[in-house]
Amino acid sequence: MSGQQFASDNYAGICPAAWAAMQEANTGSVVAYGQDEWTLRASDALRAAFEHDAEVFFVFNGTAANSLALASLCRSYESIIAADLAHIETDECGAPEFFSNGAKLLTIRTDGSGKLTPEAIRAMATGRSDIHFPRPAVVTITQPTETGILYSLDEIRAISATCRDLGLKLHMDGARFANAIAALGCRPADMTWRAGVDVLCCGGTKGGMGIGEAVIFFDRTLAEGFDYRCKQAGQLASKMRFLAAPWVGMLRDGVWLDYARHANAAATRLARALAGIPDIRLVFPVEANAVFVSIPPQAALRLRERGWLFYEFIGGAARFMFAWDAEEARVDALARDIAACVAQ
Repeated sequence: MSGQQFASDNYAGICPAAWAAMQEANTGSVVAYGQDEWTLRASDALRAAFEHDAEVFFVFNGTAANSLALASLCRSYESIIAADLAHIETDECGAPEFFSNGAKLLTIRTDGSGKLTPEAIRAMATGRSDIHFPRPAVVTITQPTETGILYSLDEIRAISATCRDLGLKLHMDGARFANAIAALGCRPADMTWRAGVDVLCCGGTKGGMGIGEAVIFFDRTLAEGFDYRCKQAGQLASKMRFLAAPWVGMLRDGVWLDYARHANAAATRLARALAGIPDIRLVFPVEANAVFVSIPPQAALRLRERGWLFYEFIGGAARFMFAWDAEEARVDALARDIAACVAQ
């Protein structure tokens, strides 16, 4: 593999802000298991960013964040309403069911968008109420979705209102939360608790950290016992300062959003460069840092022969993801190679 690749935003290294904060934290003897200054500073920085006295926890990865958060919102005999393309359904190896001791995922077909609607949620939640069916307790939405498109603030508010009407909690999988905030140009509070979100899993890894996600409970009562869940699941870091410190660096002066804007801009750059190329079609609108492209099979094969890595899924589209370190020259090279491969 030569040159920067865009198959996943997980390919990127650690961004300078996170790296510098980890280096700064890597001095002296510090109390373990989250009872340290860095964890306190990171938690307070997140509370300030979200303008809310939330309960904050740091875990190693997104699967743990989503699964433990959802497990805290439902009982084993209840269910979680999700989109058919949601990461918790397609890519977490049954972890939400495992950590909730068997809560069932109820998926709603979204016809490729990955977005839930109030009407679909209501239909799923009210379809059955007998004791033989796992009663719905939680709705989970992904922002941006697995297809890279965004829920508007109005859409989130409408889903939240439906959840409140039905007595359901609302969870947001925000693995690329910063990209959504940067794209919509809103405040973090406006897209979460002000819109009715109860719990957010806020992505750090895809935003530029080496490891780590934040689980943010806007209703502190919902976080009861969550520290024990983290410990039981192997998610209580002994040297917690190294999970927490990168958040201090990322949130300082809004750097996390600067990185997200850069990633989003790279996706837009590729999309514009591909416009008008024969036999090339954008499968979904480019609204954050993802580009899904329909490429003829032989052209896709030739593109791989030129050394480009990419995944083909969700309708067979080639997916390109952009991170904080996306190089404009490399994005342009990808566009040129796609055009050349189609023209051969």
